Amino acid sequence: MKITDIRAIPISVPTDSLLSALGVFPTYDYGLVLVQTDEGIEGLGEISMLWDGNGHVQCQFVNEYFKPLLLGEDPFSINRCLRKMDTLVEAAHSARAGIEMALFDIVGKALNTPVYNLLGGKSRDGVILSRSIHMGKPEEMAERAAKYVSEGYSCVKVKVGLDSKSDFEAVSAVRKAIGPDILLRVDANMGWRTTKDAIRNIKRLEDFNLHSVEQPIPPGNLGELKLIRDSVDTPIMADESIWGPKDAWNILQEGAIDMINLYVAESGGLTNCALIFRMAEMVGVPCVIGAMPEFGIGTSAAIHLGISMTNLNDPCDACGSLYQITDIVNEQFTVKDGMIFPLEGPGLGVTINWKAIEKYSHVERRTTR
Repeated sequence: MKITDIRAIPISVPTDSLLSALGVFPTYDYGLVLVQTDEGIEGLGEISMLWDGNGHVQCQFVNEYFKPLLLGEDPFSINRCLRKMDTLVEAAHSARAGIEMALFDIVGKALNTPVYNLLGGKSRDGVILSRSIHMGKPEEMAERAAKYVSEGYSCVKVKVGLDSKSDFEAVSAVRKAIGPDILLRVDANMGWRTTKDAIRNIKRLEDFNLHSVEQPIPPGNLGELKLIRDSVDTPIMADESIWGPKDAWNILQEGAIDMINLYVAESGGLTNCALIFRMAEMVGVPCVIGAMPEFGIGTSAAIHLGISMTNLNDPCDACGSLYQITDIVNEQFTVKDGMIFPLEGPGLGVTINWKAIEKYSHVERRTTR
């Protein structure tokens, strides 16, 4: 089997304009990756990226940079393809992830098996979920949290990092609404600009019995992150500090964090994400899976990863498509008792809703055999 064509289609899908320390995104500018083969099997991948290298730029990496490198390659040779994409274009993590996702999808379809079997098989049947509570009035945030708990979720994550007073009131209201036994995480999204601010705010929130604090300060200074970890009782989780295995290796060596929140897109693909899981397991650092939030293709990839990893024990946000007001796939995920389950079809188990793609990308479907 040979790769005959690779194409990334930019898409812009409207959002609910949810507020966090990262700001408000009125649209998600992502990409659909299509990998064609000479045997008629099409692989699907997703580019999901909220950062400066947004999805439309990532699509250019796919179409103009990586496509010429991979035409004629065997899609089963995923490691070889990854090596050919291992370039100095370090901003292209999400583009690599989208292509690799599609390659796994092709192999799964060719072998008539789900992607989780290609990652080592099931370690569990589903992924325990956490649900994020974006910024708003404290009473509204508390109401959303209570709703999630009533639906069976065992963990909620409150977005913080813009205003200390509002953060305190919001976390207080949410804890009161969910009771003492539900896990409560907070995510600063790099919002605390100094180490002292982070330590001061974390200590103020610790009375609410936090499960963890995610990415308290911007990445770049592991010594400062370690100082925060050493100064508070609550576990510190890294997110934006880790873009691929090299970042993970450095942060684990430094002993700067207690937990890692991983994304297929930020890590550069399923292979890299699984590698980070295993590196962290060697030193006793738990990992969870976050939401970009992805659409259905990326969400499916995250779930397949989650059920195959042996050291995934804490609730995850591996449910990106649940945060979307629309999706680009036809399938819906099963969520029951606060857990999400994989689609059991071959590959990633998803098919494209071409009406949605045409609506949000203004392009027509094109296939190459």
